[in-house]
Amino acid sequence: MQTPHTLLALLLSATLPLAALAADPPPSAPATGAGPIAEAAGERCEAAVTDTIREMRGDDGRQVQFVRARRSVLPPVNDETDVKGEGSYRGGSAAARPFSYRCAYNVKSDTTSGVVFKDIGPARADSGAETRWQPDLTALSPEACEAAVASVLKSKHPRVGRIAFGSDSRKLRAATNGRTAMEGEGSVERAPGMNLIAFSYACEYEPRTGKVVVARTTP
Repeated sequence: MQTPHTLLALLLSATLPLAALAADPPPSAPATGAGPIAEAAGERCEAAVTDTIREMRGDDGRQVQFVRARRSVLPPVNDETDVKGEGSYRGGSAAARPFSYRCAYNVKSDTTSGVVFKDIGPARADSGAETRWQPDLTALSPEACEAAVASVLKSKHPRVGRIAFGSDSRKLRAATNGRTAMEGEGSVERAPGMNLIAFSYACEYEPRTGKVVVARTTP
C-alpha cells in the first residue's frame, strides 16, 4: 500500500522533467545577415568600396575602416544581394571622415557591382574642389544610363547584336552645370556574327531629378 509520502514522491518525479524542459530556453534564431554568403558579400563589397574611395579621394582615402556592427546584408534574390554599411577614411594626419555605402553582390559569380559611397560627416577645412564634391545618390540609376547608352549604340550600329556592360567599371565624377557623370566600359557586337569590340561610355544626370540628359560612347 502506497503511503501519502510515496504518492508525493511519485508526483514530484513525474513533474521534474517537465520543469526542466520549461526552464531550458529555446534555441536562438540565427542573426540577420549571418552565414557564409553574407560574410562573403560583406568582405567583397568592403574591398570594392575601399578601392572606390582610394580612387576618388586619392591621398585623403589611404586608410579605410568599416564598422562591422553597421553592416547589413539582405537575403539573395535571383543570385544577387544588397550590402549596406558604414565606415570611415582618412589620409595622413587628417581627422577620420565617416561615410555610408551600398553595393550589390552576385552570389553565383562572386562579383560586386553598383558600388557607391557618401560622406556623412562634416566637410574638412582643407578640402579641395574635388573633395568638396559629393554626388546625390538618391536618384542616380545605373540602369537608366545603360539604357541610354544602348540606344546610342543602336543608332550607330542598326544591326547591333549583343551589348554587355562591365558593372565593375562604373565611376562617378562631377560634371558641368552641377551634374553628376557616370563613366564605364562595355563591349558590343555591332552585327550578329561579328566579334565583340570594347567601348567606353559616359552619362550625365540632371542634379535634381536624376534624369539622364547626356549619353555618349567611344568609339
